Amino acid sequence: MGTTAGRRAIWAGAALMMLGAAGLVGTPAQADQLAKPSGAWSETKQEARQVVGADGVAHNYPFADPFGITVSADHTENLRGRERVQISWSGAQPSAGRSGNPYGLAGLTQEYPVVILECRGTGAQVTPETCWTSSFSQRSQISRSASDAVWTDDVDADPADKEHVSGMSPFPSEEECPNVDRSGTYYSHVTPFISAKGTVYSACDKEHMPPEAAADSAFPPAEIAAFTGADGRGSVQFEVRSDVENESLGCNHRTDCSIVVIPILGVSCDQPANVTGDLTASEKSCRRTGQWAPGSSNFAGLGVDQAVSPALWWSASNWNNRFTIPITFGLPPDTCDILDQRAPTGFYGSELLAQAALQWSPAYCLRKDRFKFQLNQMSDEAGWNLMEGGGGAAAEVSSEHQQRGSDPVGYAPTAVTGFSIGYVIDRPDNVGEYTNLRLDARLVAKLLTQSYLGSGLGAGHPGMTGNPWALMADPEFIKLNPGLSQTTQEAGATLLSLSNSSDLIEQLTEWIAQDKDAMDFIAGKPDPWGMKVNPSYEGLDLPTAEWPLLDTYVPETGSECMQQNPMTYFSALAAPVTTLPKVAMALLDSWPNVQTRCDTDTSTTPHLYKLGRIDRQSYGSRFMLGLVSLGDAARYGLRTAALETKQGSYVTPSPQSLAAALQLETQQDKYGPFVLDQADIRRSTRAYPGTMVVYTAARLRNLPQADADKVAQFIRVSTTEGQQPGSGNGQLPDGFLPIRSTGVTAPLYRSAQEVAAAVEAQKAEPPVPTTSATPTSDGGSSPGTTPASSSGGVPGEAPGNGAAPSAAASASPSPSTGQEAAAMPATQPVSSPLAGGLLPALLLLGGLGLGIAGVVRVGASSVGRKR
Repeated sequence: MGTTAGRRAIWAGAALMMLGAAGLVGTPAQADQLAKPSGAWSETKQEARQVVGADGVAHNYPFADPFGITVSADHTENLRGRERVQISWSGAQPSAGRSGNPYGLAGLTQEYPVVILECRGTGAQVTPETCWTSSFSQRSQISRSASDAVWTDDVDADPADKEHVSGMSPFPSEEECPNVDRSGTYYSHVTPFISAKGTVYSACDKEHMPPEAAADSAFPPAEIAAFTGADGRGSVQFEVRSDVENESLGCNHRTDCSIVVIPILGVSCDQPANVTGDLTASEKSCRRTGQWAPGSSNFAGLGVDQAVSPALWWSASNWNNRFTIPITFGLPPDTCDILDQRAPTGFYGSELLAQAALQWSPAYCLRKDRFKFQLNQMSDEAGWNLMEGGGGAAAEVSSEHQQRGSDPVGYAPTAVTGFSIGYVIDRPDNVGEYTNLRLDARLVAKLLTQSYLGSGLGAGHPGMTGNPWALMADPEFIKLNPGLSQTTQEAGATLLSLSNSSDLIEQLTEWIAQDKDAMDFIAGKPDPWGMKVNPSYEGLDLPTAEWPLLDTYVPETGSECMQQNPMTYFSALAAPVTTLPKVAMALLDSWPNVQTRCDTDTSTTPHLYKLGRIDRQSYGSRFMLGLVSLGDAARYGLRTAALETKQGSYVTPSPQSLAAALQLETQQDKYGPFVLDQADIRRSTRAYPGTMVVYTAARLRNLPQADADKVAQFIRVSTTEGQQPGSGNGQLPDGFLPIRSTGVTAPLYRSAQEVAAAVEAQKAEPPVPTTSATPTSDGGSSPGTTPASSSGGVPGEAPGNGAAPSAAASASPSPSTGQEAAAMPATQPVSSPLAGGLLPALLLLGGLGLGIAGVVRVGASSVGRKR
C-alpha cells in the first residue's frame, strides 16, 4: 500500500470521501488529495559541516545542500505505545557503509546516517541527557586515544568538553567508572541519561544504564541510524515508546516528548592549534570524510571514520543540526479504572474492534451521563454465548451465530474494518523493505495446510518430498513477487494465525473456498509446478471458523535435543497464538513464533535440552507473514498484502476497497447482519476480500432494562460521534471506514439505529423458525432480501436518507460538552479487577447454559456462502 504516510492519508480521507455521491465516492488519488493526517509536521533548515582552517576562516566542508534539509513526520498527536511514525527527509548527505542492522548498537558502523531518537521534553527541554539509547556505547566514549577523541576538536563544543575526562560535572568516581583513564593519556566523555524520576545514569558502562537498556530487554532497540539514498532522501517508520514500555524515559499523556532527527554531516572542526598547519592526531581525525563510498554496505561491521559516524550524535556540532519534532501521547490503558470507580458494563467479543474501543472507552467513562463501557476481547463465539446466556450485555461479532434461546437478537452495525495478511520482508542486499506483496488464495492455502517442508526436518514427510521448503522458494510466489531472496527460512513456511475459533478465520477460509485453484490444490491436485497439498489436509472442508492442526509427523533425526523433545514438526512451525495483537507484535519485532529452537542446559549431566521460540530475524533478511486486524496494522504501521479477487486483480485494504465490498452486501432480515458473499468478491476488481463489519449483538427481549439502555446508548454514540476519524478521545482510528447516514454505509447506519431502538424497547417478537434467510443453492437469496447499496437498503425510504436517531440519541450530550479529546495508548483491552474476577464465572455460566451445540453461520458481514 505504499508508504505508511500514504496509507494513513487514505484512511484519514475516508470520511470526506463518504460525503460525496452515493456509492464509491473517490479514488486513492483523490483520497490523498483530501487527506491531511492529524499532527503532520515538517521543517526545513540550512545545515552544513564547517571546518576552520589555520587562517581562522570557516569553510563548508565537504557537503552543503543549497536548498536545505527537510524533515517530515506523518503524525505526532495522541500516540500510543509502540505506534510507528513515518519520518521522511530530503537534502541530507548520502550515507555510506550501510549497516546490516541500523538499530541500536548495531547501527554505529555507518557513515553519514540520519540518527533518530525519542527524547523526553520539547524544545529547549530536550538535551542529549533526556534522549534514549539502548546501549552505553551509543552515548559514551571511554578511554579513547587522541586520534579517536574527535569530539575534543568540535568547533561548537564547550571548553570543558575538550578535557581528557568530560561530560559530567563532577565526573563519576573511579569506583563508578573504573574503566576511565584518569592519567591524561586517554580521553573519555560520558553522556549520562537522566530518567523521568530524576535518576542520573552515568552510562560509563552497561552497569550504569537504566534497566530498560538491558541486553535481554523485552523490546528491541527503537533508536535508529537510518540510511540516506544517493538522492539525499530517506524514510523510516520510527517506533515510539510510552512509559508502559519504557518507564525510565517516561513519555505519557502528562509528559510531552519529542522525536529528534539528527542528519550526520560530520563533526565541525575547530582551528588547528598549530598555525603552521601541522595537524594533531585528533585534528586529522576530525577532518576525515569517510572510508566508504556513498551507497556502499558494511555488513561485516568494519571500521568507519568517527567524525562522520553516528557514535558522536551528542557532540555539539551534530546536536546543533537536530530537528526536534514534538509528540503527544494519549491516555494510558488504565484511565477508566483510575478515573471512574463505577463497575464497568462488559461487551464481549471481536478483537477487530480493539483499536476503536481503546479510543472510545474514555468517551464513556469520563462522562457521568454515560455508562462505563468495557470491551473484553475473546472469540466471537465465546462473546455470543455470554450475551445470549445473560453473562454479558452485548457481544461484538462479525457473523450471524446460531440462536439457541427463545429471545430474538439484533445485530447493530458498529464498525467497518477487517483483516489483512501483514508482512515484513526485506529485499536482497539490504536495500530496504519489500512493499508490494501479492498473494492469491492458493498460496495462502499452501501456508495454512502446512504444505511447505520448512527445513530438512520436514523433508522426509510422506507425500511432500518434492515440495519447496518455504514460500519464498515457491515458483508461484516468485512469479507474483519477483526479485526477492529465495533463501529459505522456517518462518517462510507458515502464516502466523489464530489458534481459536474466529469469524475472521471463517472469512479468510471462505475467500479460499471460492477460489477453484485453491480448492483443487486442497483436493489433491498438484499446482502447475508439481507442489502437492500436505496429505493430512487433503479434502479439508472449507470454510471453517477454527483452523485445525492435523499433521502429526515427527521427524527422525540424530539430534539429541530432538530425541529428548520429539515434536510434531509442522505444528511447531505453525505455532498459532490466541490473540491478534500477539501476531501484530511478532511482526513488529520480526520475531516468528516458530518453536524449533533448541536450548541446552550444560550444567546437567547428561545435558538437558528444551525447545522454544526461534530468535528474532536479522534485519536485512526478514521474511514473516501473519494474520492481523486492519486496526492493528494501521496503529503499528504494518505492511498489508494485496489479495487476489478476480483472476489477475489484487486489492489492498483501503477506504475505497472496503466501500466497494460493502456495495456487494445484502441484509436478509430486519435486525440481522449483512451478508458479504465471497463469490461476489471473486468477480470484483475493487472489493477487498478481508472487509468485515463488527456488530453489537444484543437480546431484544428479556434483557434487563438498565443493560438495554446502555447497549442502545453505545450503538447510537458509536455510530455517530464514534465515526469521526481521528486519534482523540471517542474518535475512529485508522483502519476503519466511517459509518455515515449517507453514501455506501447508509444501510448500516439505518440498521444500527433500528436495532438500538429495538434493544431499548425490549418488545420484539420471538423468532419464528424459517428458512427464508438461507442463501439458495444457486448463490442467490430468498425473497425479501434487501440489497445494501449506496442508493438505499431499507424499503420505503428515499435513497441516501438516513433514519433519524431516536429521541434518546438526540438528547445525548454532544462531544463539545465533554472531556477534551485524547487517545488511548495501549494494546490490551481496557479492563478492571472486577471484570477480571467475573469473567471466568461468566464464561462458565455461558457454557453451562448454552450447551455444546455447534455454530451454524448462515449469513454474515464476514461470510456469505454459496453451495
